[in-house]
Amino acid sequence: MAKNVLAFDFGASNGRAMLVSCRDGKMEMTEVHRFPNDTVILGDRMYWDFPRLMYEVKQAILKAVKLSKIDAIGIDTWGVDFGLIDRYGELISNPVHYRDTRTEGLPAEVAGILPEKELYARTGSQTMRINTLYQLYYLRKMRPDILACADKILFIPDLIAYFLTGKMRCEKTIASTSNFLDPVRREPDSYILEALGISPSLIAPMINAGEIYGNLSDKICAELSCESIPVIAVCTHDTASAVAAAPAKGDFVYISCGTWSLFGTELSAPLINEKSLAAQYTNEGGYNSTRFLKNIMGLWLIQESRRHWLKQGENVTYADLEREATAAEPFRCFIDCDAPEFETSGDIPGRVSEFCRVTGQFVPKTRGEIMRCIYESLAMKYKLNFEKLSDLTGKNYKTINMFGGGIKDTFLCRMTASSTGATVIAGPAEATVMGNAAVQLISLGEIKSLEDAREMIRNSTELKTYLPDDPETWNAVFPEYKKYIGASALK
Repeated sequence: MAKNVLAFDFGASNGRAMLVSCRDGKMEMTEVHRFPNDTVILGDRMYWDFPRLMYEVKQAILKAVKLSKIDAIGIDTWGVDFGLIDRYGELISNPVHYRDTRTEGLPAEVAGILPEKELYARTGSQTMRINTLYQLYYLRKMRPDILACADKILFIPDLIAYFLTGKMRCEKTIASTSNFLDPVRREPDSYILEALGISPSLIAPMINAGEIYGNLSDKICAELSCESIPVIAVCTHDTASAVAAAPAKGDFVYISCGTWSLFGTELSAPLINEKSLAAQYTNEGGYNSTRFLKNIMGLWLIQESRRHWLKQGENVTYADLEREATAAEPFRCFIDCDAPEFETSGDIPGRVSEFCRVTGQFVPKTRGEIMRCIYESLAMKYKLNFEKLSDLTGKNYKTINMFGGGIKDTFLCRMTASSTGATVIAGPAEATVMGNAAVQLISLGEIKSLEDAREMIRNSTELKTYLPDDPETWNAVFPEYKKYIGASALK
């Protein structure tokens, strides 16, 4: 009888639980439960509502066991964030959101203790203020009282698994987003933690993707009236799960397209040198592989712009924004999508206009002009990194695999093909869930290998191909775009 697994996928704005099984060489998926993941601002802090998320997890399990026998559960989430567990096994406070401002300026301060070059050589991690290392350094510096109460830190998927199983483990793909993991040994670098006054004992025992955290605890089984189900550590970082589902063969470039755009490739070993440091490429864990990638501000710019306009009473849909962007005149202005003013929530449209004003460009005013600027700037960022990735790896890539919810934005997919000159293969939209389920099914013996899983995913997905349209125009405008890389209206 086919195995049924329950895959939990948590994003920055919502979560869902999908029941997945294999039949006739294909993956079949049924959505069991979907729920919002709303952040909460209390005072000066931005939090995740973790108790609510656990409530939704339990609701999903209740619904799933009514539909089918569940053979395993897997959880993937965004990276870097964590909860603190005290010596009594209780959660000290709600996890803080990575977009909270508490880590502003801390990378430069940490560089005074551990020079960026040394830190990169030890971790291969892109310097980003959201990284776990800087969040822990904030606690050590500003809230040592809280850190002193902590017995363990658990990344969000590990934290959910702990409250389901009672087992404290740290899965390695999620730990690789921390900026303190040795990417070769795949173990925490005690030297880094101790240099910043953080005890290495805070890190729970490490576990590989495909291993089991434990079974649902007796208490959870009694509460949910269900059997004891194993909770498998999948590639618990959502991007790692998505890449595991990439329907590709051989060398490939991917864009995991969502709130963030994760632009990279899959390597057999970390790539750490002066060129990768200068390019700020990161080495994160995959399923028996290294994900060599660049974190780029992605559809957050469009999502947050729409949220701002909705607050202003403009009842605009994503389809409206795409239509208005398409109608706007092309190549009038650009932003650096990764400029610091675009990291936090708020008036993104106003910040786009201000960036263009400060840098002496045409200042977009209408929704269509602002959206066109964002779309083209994001596609140009892809072009920039497509060229950098080839230079760093020494490989000549011809295609880009785009997957994740962002591929529903066909305007961006077309622009990506045109800007890079590469053939774009879009799909699957449900890559993260499929990768999550694939690792569970491999662990259960239902699928033999990742290669077999990827073949199954290819057979289960309608892939759409986008060919470059007028790449010469994009090439001609590219030097103008590059003038604004590293610029900011805050400087």
